Amino acid sequence: MRVRREVLGDAHVDRAVAGTDEFTAEFQDFITRYAWDEVWTRPGLDRRVRSCVTLAMLAALGHEQELALHVRAALRNGVTAGEIKEVLLQVGVYAGVPAANRAFAVAQPILAEH
Repeated sequence: MRVRREVLGDAHVDRAVAGTDEFTAEFQDFITRYAWDEVWTRPGLDRRVRSCVTLAMLAALGHEQELALHVRAALRNGVTAGEIKEVLLQVGVYAGVPAANRAFAVAQPILAEH
C-alpha cells in the first residue's frame, strides 16, 4: 500500500479504498499485492521507467481514465513533461496516431495544471 500511495497519491488511494465493498475487496487486494508490491517494487526498473512504460501501454490500449491517473503518477515519479511528450510520440509511431492523439488530449490539461 505504501508504494501505491507514493505513486498514485493518497487522494486516489483513499477514494479507491473508500469505494471498496464485498464485491471489489478481492480485486483491491489483488492489485495492491501484485501490481504495487510484486511488480512496482522489483529491482529491474526504477519508478520513472515503470511510469514511462505504463503511460505507453495505457495510451496504446486507449485506457484514458487510467492514463490520466498515471500521467499524474509519472510526474510524481520525476518524469518530466518533455519525457511524457516523447513517450506519447513513441506511441504514435508504434500504436497509431489516433491513440497518441487521444493520449495527448488527456495529458495536456494535466501538464498545464502541473
